[in-house]
Amino acid sequence: MDIHEYQAKELLSEFGVPVPRGGLAYSPEQATYRAREIGGEKWVVKAQIHSGARGKAGGIRVCGTDREIWDAADDLLGRKLVTHQTGPRGKIVYRLYVEEATAFEQEIYLGLVLDRKSERVMVVASAAGGMEIEEISASEPDSILRVSVDPAVGLRDFQAREIAFGLGLEPSQVGQMTQILIGCFRAFSDLDATMVEINPLVVGLDGHLVALDAKMTFDDNALFRLPRISELRDKSQEDARETYAADRGLSYVGLDGHIGCIINGAGLAMATMDMIQIEGGEPANFLDIGGGASPERVVKAFKAVLADDKVEALLVNIFAGINRCDWVAEGVVQAVRELDLTIPLVVRLSGTHVEEGRRILAESGLQILVADTLADAARKAVGAWRGLSAAA
Repeated sequence: MDIHEYQAKELLSEFGVPVPRGGLAYSPEQATYRAREIGGEKWVVKAQIHSGARGKAGGIRVCGTDREIWDAADDLLGRKLVTHQTGPRGKIVYRLYVEEATAFEQEIYLGLVLDRKSERVMVVASAAGGMEIEEISASEPDSILRVSVDPAVGLRDFQAREIAFGLGLEPSQVGQMTQILIGCFRAFSDLDATMVEINPLVVGLDGHLVALDAKMTFDDNALFRLPRISELRDKSQEDARETYAADRGLSYVGLDGHIGCIINGAGLAMATMDMIQIEGGEPANFLDIGGGASPERVVKAFKAVLADDKVEALLVNIFAGINRCDWVAEGVVQAVRELDLTIPLVVRLSGTHVEEGRRILAESGLQILVADTLADAARKAVGAWRGLSAAA
């Protein structure tokens, strides 16, 4: 789960990370009021969306007067920002963050991520801040510092100081950097985060370090332990298809193809999507229906997939171990009748109670294409989709 910049800053500040003064705004009036509350001569109006590269997309404005703040807020609110992270769909701006402008002399990149390969937390830092880490890796790979942290021990002071000195900071700033790094690690660990990123962490003209931007991502599976973090979720920034499925306990990832997929098991789902592409089609989604799929759960899966208007054919591929083919078949028949399905449907069943499942499909009297193998299912799904597309 991602959260907004202002939310990440609020959380990190509780762990000792210095951030500029700022306030949230939902209207131009609120934006100008926030600036007066903050005081000073210059302010930054930031669009709050779940994406980086907002500045390149025009989502960050430096303002020096109330009129400029008003105009910036009026232009940004309700606007769709398109960045390389959002893709062409973009994200709508519903809220703004107004904060004091900070003059600085150096930008630093700082990130903590979960390295699943080493089963440790990896601290990544670079003196070439202000850019995406991918850009830094490509343009200045030698500037990247990496420190692996044993989660059983935590980030030690000597490791934090090593990073600070590696970034070329002044001796007077090493203590500040150590405090920031320790605070970020504590936030990462205590809040079940999978990523903490500060970019840029700047060295102000007065020599103090300040986090000008911040991102945090959390482990969805741990949200039940931290209701406070769960409440920070902003569904308006998520793919509506994925949100619908997640709220109903389904593992779903939206893609850009036209063949919807309902499959059990992540490995089988990936293999099915590969076969669809080999046959010349494109999957519209990844959906793992999970084990013990009841007819009601199958219907929910159908609704989740069909919520995508681009879906022009549907493939159900079930290898039943924990699942039962007859349950899935009952769910398929129920879904087709309840939803009045009009697009081609291909079903491949294998495993527990497969004969009963196939009998239910055959006796339903519905237009369902039955496949025997994965390759056969993919071929029939792509063929049915092509036939429908040609007819259109």
